[in-house]
Amino acid sequence: MNVDILVQNIFNALQFGSFYAIIALGYSMVYSILMLFNFAHGDIFMTGTYIALGVATVLLGWALPTWVVLPMTILLAMALTSVIGMVVERVGYRPLRDAPRASAAITGLMIGIMLETGVLALVGGQKVAFPELIKTETIHLGQITLTNIKVMIVVASLVMMAGMHQFVKRTKWGMAMRAMAYDFPVVPLMGVPINNIARLTFGMGSGLAAVAGIMFGLAYPILNPYMGIVYGWKAFVAAILGGRGSIMGACIAGYMLGFIEVFVTMIASSVPWMSPSWRDLISYSIILGILVFRPHGLFGESYSAKLRL
Repeated sequence: MNVDILVQNIFNALQFGSFYAIIALGYSMVYSILMLFNFAHGDIFMTGTYIALGVATVLLGWALPTWVVLPMTILLAMALTSVIGMVVERVGYRPLRDAPRASAAITGLMIGIMLETGVLALVGGQKVAFPELIKTETIHLGQITLTNIKVMIVVASLVMMAGMHQFVKRTKWGMAMRAMAYDFPVVPLMGVPINNIARLTFGMGSGLAAVAGIMFGLAYPILNPYMGIVYGWKAFVAAILGGRGSIMGACIAGYMLGFIEVFVTMIASSVPWMSPSWRDLISYSIILGILVFRPHGLFGESYSAKLRL
């Protein structure tokens, strides 16, 4: 195998893995604390991308330079998408906190459909282009071709994940999250405001999804209202593979999923009787095989009372 092709695909896998890991992080954070999967999270990612599109379009219309527009777009999109996540928690999930898990799961799916329909009603079903907030520059390392956007996505994702890890481990709010993940019924007796922590968790996860959406828009600037379905479910698979409730596991599994998809495609392209269109079939068969031997995920515990952030 050509070493340059191998290294090129490693960088491609890191980029895809960054998207999956950041979105999976939101899934895992919510499950850690409330023991439910927010199945609307993929559509929150999509909504955050469209919010960033709208914010960037308005700011560019004011003739602001792109080096001002990009950070303002990130901050405003994170804030607005976090508000949406907190509203989803308050309206959709909090009333169902003691209901059967199936009720919350169905609610998440319905909220996702509502977000998709809302975006369709506002912008229509046609594909739209994300504005160029960073001029793409190509970097050549021998036969390896990178772009500044690809490098920025990987670095920014690793920084965000490291920052989230430090927040959870070193702050008072992070300690409350870990306590709720360990023993939810006892934490309120210790004076921890569980509603505030749940709201914060949804807000942070949604804000991260917005950042993932901005990075996606910069790398693949053609958006559609159903993009959250594909990436949301793939990130959900990564969260399961990493271990339900494990933040570190979700991040690692997100990158694993990116590597599996890219390298399956690479191998399929070089084997005469295989087709790159088999990517998902082979990739998820591999993941299914892993889960057969590790049914609780790579870093998950065998029962929920032992889950950790």
